Amino acid sequence: MTPQDFYQQLEQEGFPLSDQQKDQFETYFSRLIEWNEKVNLTAITQKEEVYLKHFYDSIAPILQGTIENKPSRLLDIGAGAGFPSLPMKILFPELEVTIIDSLNKRIQFLHLLSEELGLTKVHFYHGRAEDLAKDKDFRASFDLVTARAVARLSVLLELTIPFLKVGGKLIALKASNTKSELDEAQNALRLLFAKVTEVMDYALPNGDERHLVIIQKAKETPNKYPRKAGTPNKKPL
Repeated sequence: MTPQDFYQQLEQEGFPLSDQQKDQFETYFSRLIEWNEKVNLTAITQKEEVYLKHFYDSIAPILQGTIENKPSRLLDIGAGAGFPSLPMKILFPELEVTIIDSLNKRIQFLHLLSEELGLTKVHFYHGRAEDLAKDKDFRASFDLVTARAVARLSVLLELTIPFLKVGGKLIALKASNTKSELDEAQNALRLLFAKVTEVMDYALPNGDERHLVIIQKAKETPNKYPRKAGTPNKKPL
Protein backbone atom coordinates (compact mmCIF):
# COMPACT_ATOMS: atom_id res chain seq x y z
CA MET A 1 0.00 0.00 0.00
CA THR A 2 1.72 3.18 -1.18
CA PRO A 3 1.05 6.39 0.76
CA GLN A 4 -1.21 7.45 -2.13
CA ASP A 5 -3.19 4.20 -1.87
CA PHE A 6 -3.47 4.78 1.89
CA TYR A 7 -4.88 8.30 1.41
CA GLN A 8 -7.32 7.12 -1.28
CA GLN A 9 -8.50 4.18 0.81
CA LEU A 10 -9.18 6.46 3.79
CA GLU A 11 -11.00 8.96 1.59
CA GLN A 12 -13.23 6.16 0.24
CA GLU A 13 -14.01 5.16 3.83
CA GLY A 14 -15.03 8.72 4.72
CA PHE A 15 -11.77 9.95 6.28
CA PRO A 16 -10.08 12.34 3.86
CA LEU A 17 -6.70 13.48 5.25
CA SER A 18 -5.49 17.07 5.34
CA ASP A 19 -2.03 17.93 4.01
CA GLN A 20 -0.88 18.24 7.63
CA GLN A 21 -2.06 14.71 8.44
CA LYS A 22 -0.34 13.33 5.33
CA ASP A 23 2.88 15.07 6.41
CA GLN A 24 2.51 13.60 9.89
CA PHE A 25 2.31 10.06 8.51
CA GLU A 26 5.28 10.73 6.22
CA THR A 27 7.38 12.05 9.13
CA TYR A 28 6.25 9.13 11.30
CA PHE A 29 7.54 6.68 8.67
CA SER A 30 10.89 8.50 8.31
CA ARG A 31 11.56 8.65 12.05
CA LEU A 32 10.47 5.04 12.56
CA ILE A 33 13.06 3.85 10.02
CA GLU A 34 15.81 6.12 11.41
CA TRP A 35 15.27 5.04 15.00
CA ASN A 36 14.83 1.40 14.09
CA GLU A 37 18.56 1.24 13.38
CA LYS A 38 19.38 1.88 17.04
CA VAL A 39 16.25 0.66 18.87
CA ASN A 40 14.33 -2.42 17.82
CA LEU A 41 10.94 -0.92 16.96
CA THR A 42 9.69 -3.01 14.05
CA ALA A 43 10.64 -5.85 11.73
CA ILE A 44 8.51 -4.20 9.01
CA THR A 45 10.53 -1.48 7.28
CA GLN A 46 9.39 -1.32 3.63
CA LYS A 47 7.32 1.79 3.06
CA GLU A 48 4.32 0.02 1.47
CA GLU A 49 4.33 -2.54 4.29
CA VAL A 50 4.53 0.11 7.04
CA TYR A 51 1.59 2.01 5.57
CA LEU A 52 -0.49 -1.17 5.30
CA LYS A 53 0.55 -3.30 8.29
CA HIS A 54 1.22 -0.53 10.80
CA PHE A 55 -0.62 2.66 9.83
CA TYR A 56 -3.73 1.23 8.17
CA ASP A 57 -3.91 -1.72 10.56
CA SER A 58 -3.68 0.61 13.58
CA ILE A 59 -6.67 2.73 12.61
CA ALA A 60 -9.01 -0.27 12.37
CA PRO A 61 -10.93 0.72 15.54
CA ILE A 62 -11.81 4.02 13.85
CA LEU A 63 -12.65 2.44 10.50
CA GLN A 64 -14.81 -0.18 12.25
CA GLY A 65 -16.67 2.54 14.16
CA THR A 66 -15.59 1.68 17.70
CA ILE A 67 -13.72 4.93 18.45
CA GLU A 68 -15.05 8.46 17.93
CA ASN A 69 -13.28 11.81 17.52
CA LYS A 70 -14.06 13.12 20.98
CA PRO A 71 -11.96 13.81 24.12
CA SER A 72 -11.84 10.21 25.35
CA ARG A 73 -8.95 9.10 27.56
CA LEU A 74 -7.24 6.27 25.73
CA LEU A 75 -4.46 4.12 27.15
CA ASP A 76 -2.27 2.09 24.81
CA ILE A 77 -0.41 -0.77 26.48
CA GLY A 78 2.88 -2.08 25.10
CA ALA A 79 2.54 0.26 22.12
CA GLY A 80 6.16 -0.19 21.08
CA ALA A 81 6.55 2.25 18.19
CA GLY A 82 3.19 3.87 18.94
CA PHE A 83 0.80 1.35 17.38
CA PRO A 84 -2.17 1.52 17.31
CA SER A 85 -2.71 4.75 19.25
CA LEU A 86 -0.58 7.34 17.42
CA PRO A 87 -1.97 6.68 13.92
CA MET A 88 -5.44 6.98 15.52
CA LYS A 89 -4.37 10.22 17.22
CA ILE A 90 -3.26 11.67 13.86
CA LEU A 91 -6.68 10.80 12.41
CA PHE A 92 -8.69 11.81 15.50
CA PRO A 93 -6.81 14.69 17.23
CA GLU A 94 -9.45 14.97 19.99
CA LEU A 95 -8.33 11.70 21.60
CA GLU A 96 -6.19 12.05 24.71
CA VAL A 97 -3.58 9.32 24.40
CA THR A 98 -1.41 7.77 27.12
CA ILE A 99 1.17 5.14 26.21
CA ILE A 100 3.02 2.89 28.63
CA ASP A 101 5.90 0.71 27.58
CA SER A 102 8.45 -1.30 29.52
CA LEU A 103 11.41 -0.15 27.38
CA ASN A 104 12.61 3.38 28.07
CA LYS A 105 14.28 3.80 24.67
CA ARG A 106 10.94 3.29 22.96
CA ILE A 107 9.40 5.92 25.24
CA GLN A 108 12.22 8.34 24.26
CA PHE A 109 11.45 7.70 20.60
CA LEU A 110 7.74 8.37 21.15
CA HIS A 111 8.45 11.62 23.03
CA LEU A 112 10.59 12.98 20.21
CA LEU A 113 8.22 11.73 17.54
CA SER A 114 5.15 13.31 19.11
CA GLU A 115 6.96 16.65 19.45
CA GLU A 116 7.96 16.57 15.81
CA LEU A 117 4.44 15.62 14.73
CA GLY A 118 3.04 18.50 16.80
CA LEU A 119 0.74 16.21 18.79
CA THR A 120 -0.93 17.57 21.94
CA LYS A 121 -2.64 15.66 24.76
CA VAL A 122 -0.23 12.73 24.50
CA HIS A 123 1.55 11.25 27.53
CA PHE A 124 4.28 8.62 27.71
CA TYR A 125 5.33 6.55 30.71
CA HIS A 126 8.07 4.02 31.15
CA GLY A 127 6.86 1.11 33.26
CA ARG A 128 5.06 -2.19 33.39
CA ALA A 129 1.30 -2.48 33.24
CA GLU A 130 1.21 -4.63 36.40
CA ASP A 131 2.91 -1.85 38.40
CA LEU A 132 1.16 1.18 36.92
CA ALA A 133 -2.28 -0.42 37.30
CA LYS A 134 -1.78 -0.22 41.09
CA ASP A 135 -1.15 3.55 40.87
CA LYS A 136 -4.23 5.64 41.68
CA ASP A 137 -3.36 8.06 38.88
CA PHE A 138 -3.80 5.25 36.37
CA ARG A 139 -6.19 2.72 37.89
CA ALA A 140 -9.83 3.03 36.75
CA SER A 141 -8.95 6.23 34.89
CA PHE A 142 -9.45 5.47 31.20
CA ASP A 143 -12.43 5.30 28.85
CA LEU A 144 -10.60 3.08 26.39
CA VAL A 145 -7.61 0.75 26.43
CA THR A 146 -6.06 -0.52 23.20
CA ALA A 147 -3.60 -3.36 22.77
CA ARG A 148 -2.17 -4.70 19.53
CA ALA A 149 -0.13 -7.90 19.43
CA VAL A 150 0.63 -7.72 23.17
CA ALA A 151 -0.56 -11.04 24.65
CA ARG A 152 -3.26 -13.67 24.50
CA LEU A 153 -6.58 -12.48 25.90
CA SER A 154 -6.30 -14.59 29.08
CA VAL A 155 -3.15 -12.58 29.95
CA LEU A 156 -4.15 -9.29 28.33
CA LEU A 157 -7.32 -8.89 30.37
CA GLU A 158 -5.42 -8.79 33.66
CA LEU A 159 -3.00 -6.21 32.21
CA THR A 160 -5.70 -3.90 30.87
CA ILE A 161 -9.07 -4.12 32.65
CA PRO A 162 -7.81 -2.54 35.94
CA PHE A 163 -7.03 0.68 34.01
CA LEU A 164 -10.58 1.12 32.74
CA LYS A 165 -13.39 3.10 34.32
CA VAL A 166 -16.52 1.03 34.93
CA GLY A 167 -18.25 0.93 31.56
CA GLY A 168 -14.96 1.54 29.74
CA LYS A 169 -13.82 -0.69 26.91
CA LEU A 170 -10.79 -2.72 25.97
CA ILE A 171 -10.22 -2.85 22.20
CA ALA A 172 -7.89 -5.74 21.39
CA LEU A 173 -6.51 -5.84 17.83
CA LYS A 174 -5.91 -9.44 16.84
CA ALA A 175 -4.42 -10.99 13.72
CA SER A 176 -5.16 -14.66 14.29
CA ASN A 177 -8.33 -16.58 14.95
CA THR A 178 -9.70 -15.30 18.24
CA LYS A 179 -12.13 -18.11 19.11
CA SER A 180 -9.61 -20.22 21.04
CA GLU A 181 -8.35 -17.13 22.89
CA LEU A 182 -11.88 -16.19 23.89
CA ASP A 183 -12.53 -19.73 25.14
CA GLU A 184 -9.34 -19.61 27.24
CA ALA A 185 -10.24 -16.18 28.63
CA GLN A 186 -13.62 -17.09 30.17
CA ASN A 187 -12.24 -17.42 33.70
CA ALA A 188 -10.33 -14.11 33.45
CA LEU A 189 -13.48 -12.37 32.21
CA ARG A 190 -15.42 -13.69 35.21
CA LEU A 191 -12.77 -12.80 37.82
CA LEU A 192 -12.25 -9.30 36.40
CA PHE A 193 -15.97 -8.51 35.93
CA ALA A 194 -15.64 -7.95 32.21
CA LYS A 195 -17.76 -9.06 29.27
CA VAL A 196 -17.22 -9.41 25.53
CA THR A 197 -19.61 -7.05 23.76
CA GLU A 198 -18.49 -7.58 20.17
CA VAL A 199 -16.04 -9.44 17.95
CA MET A 200 -15.48 -7.84 14.55
CA ASP A 201 -13.93 -9.81 11.71
CA TYR A 202 -12.55 -7.92 8.73
CA ALA A 203 -9.63 -7.93 6.30
CA LEU A 204 -6.86 -5.52 5.34
CA PRO A 205 -6.95 -4.35 1.70
CA ASN A 206 -4.43 -7.12 0.84
CA GLY A 207 -6.79 -9.78 2.21
CA ASP A 208 -5.02 -10.47 5.56
CA GLU A 209 -7.60 -11.41 8.21
CA ARG A 210 -7.97 -9.27 11.30
CA HIS A 211 -10.23 -9.21 14.37
CA LEU A 212 -11.26 -6.59 16.91
CA VAL A 213 -12.39 -7.90 20.29
CA ILE A 214 -14.37 -5.35 22.31
CA ILE A 215 -14.59 -6.05 26.05
CA GLN A 216 -16.44 -3.89 28.55
CA LYS A 217 -15.68 -3.48 32.24
CA ALA A 218 -18.87 -4.15 34.20
CA LYS A 219 -17.73 -3.58 37.82
CA GLU A 220 -14.69 -2.37 39.78
CA THR A 221 -11.70 -4.69 39.48
CA PRO A 222 -10.83 -6.55 42.72
CA ASN A 223 -7.75 -4.97 44.36
CA LYS A 224 -5.65 -8.11 44.05
CA TYR A 225 -5.50 -7.69 40.25
CA PRO A 226 -3.23 -7.32 38.48
CA ARG A 227 -0.87 -9.66 40.28
CA LYS A 228 2.81 -8.75 40.48
CA ALA A 229 4.89 -8.17 37.35
CA GLY A 230 5.46 -11.31 35.31
CA THR A 231 2.80 -13.42 37.05
CA PRO A 232 -0.06 -12.87 34.55
CA ASN A 233 2.20 -14.16 31.77
CA LYS A 234 3.42 -17.19 33.70
CA LYS A 235 0.07 -18.11 35.25
CA PRO A 236 -2.86 -16.71 33.25
CA LEU A 237 -6.10 -16.45 35.23
